[in-house]
Amino acid sequence: MSQTTSIWLVIALAFVAANLPFLSQRLLLAGPVRPDKNLAWRLAELVLLYFVVGGIGLLLERRLGQISPQGWEFYAVNGALFVTLAFPGFVYRYLLKHPDKATP
Repeated sequence: MSQTTSIWLVIALAFVAANLPFLSQRLLLAGPVRPDKNLAWRLAELVLLYFVVGGIGLLLERRLGQISPQGWEFYAVNGALFVTLAFPGFVYRYLLKHPDKATP
């Protein structure tokens, strides 16, 4: 796999992972259904998925060569990007009106 393909793979994976907590009432998309799953649960899942995607990125980087050392700034920017990528899922869950929850 080329470096460009790896980069796009990680970006696409980050977009999907950032939106997963907002698409389902299940914990981590496979656990038990929680009808009371609130924003705190979703943010906890978001942080966990951030680390999972980061680990996959590190594995792909190691496979391509030596891992570059990064400072805290790198992780702060990546966290901000991950939260930005989660915006469509947040809008879907909290800002759009769903027909099954419409009040007369």
